[in-house]
Amino acid sequence: MKAALQNHHARMQRVLDYIDRHLDGDLDLETLSGVAAFSKFHFHRQFTAAFGLSVHGYVQLARMKRASHRLAYMDAQSVTDIAMDAGYDAPDAFARAFRQRFGQSPSSFRKSPDWGPWHAAFGPLDNARSKLMRKTFTTDDVTIRDVPPTPVAIMEHRGDPATLGATIQRFIAWRKAAGLHPRTSPTFTVWRSERRPTPPCAYSVDLCVGTDQPVQANGEQRIKAGEIPGGRCAVLRVVGNTDNLEPAALYLYREWLPASGEEARDFPIYCQRLGLLAEVPEHEAAADLFLPLK
Repeated sequence: MKAALQNHHARMQRVLDYIDRHLDGDLDLETLSGVAAFSKFHFHRQFTAAFGLSVHGYVQLARMKRASHRLAYMDAQSVTDIAMDAGYDAPDAFARAFRQRFGQSPSSFRKSPDWGPWHAAFGPLDNARSKLMRKTFTTDDVTIRDVPPTPVAIMEHRGDPATLGATIQRFIAWRKAAGLHPRTSPTFTVWRSERRPTPPCAYSVDLCVGTDQPVQANGEQRIKAGEIPGGRCAVLRVVGNTDNLEPAALYLYREWLPASGEEARDFPIYCQRLGLLAEVPEHEAAADLFLPLK
């Protein structure tokens, strides 16, 4: 019975991966049921039962999430092109749907995103994805690496995590202006506080880009030069839904570290982003989580 359930989950995961890779295509029931190798007469009910969303509702949300990422982080693409890629025949129809879902027009969101309604709107999509997400890790998933020191430019975020999206937007704009593209300059996140501290204003995280170029301190943008120190690290790779790395971090702290006999070094846990959501399908986004060791 367990093997049959795993087979069912694997077939449904194929469908989610196919949707992510073909958001510009015709994602009709016949095509998706064929990907899952289920009868088209039952697939829509099986999908809804598995994910709590209809096929059409899931595809709509996935396209809208990609569109919102492109609005916030890819200035070169026009609103009209983003609307077409999201499956809308006209920018006006896209704008109405976008405003209804997020309370902002696409152009207003591009200039100054309100991330609170954004997170709320995609709760059902994130819940659907999490149903098949890998929730457990093993010691075989963890490697110990000797990591060289990495000079970085740092943009600090200090304050309520609900405003982190705006800091990320400024960070991306700054690194674009500096010519530090993610494909050539690695991206790191260093967590200096709990994920949800009390009070929220105690939240502290550094957004970093690896560079050996001189970094001019910029108080207004909170840019400064720094370094991710070298040394031994336990490394755990997470693929897909890298918005929330808390389950992977909890595994390292709660299970791997006590059983390993290792001790944590005096530097925060951090990650390297290997695929950014604005540029790759969500299931291909990846991150290496680093736990510094003595």
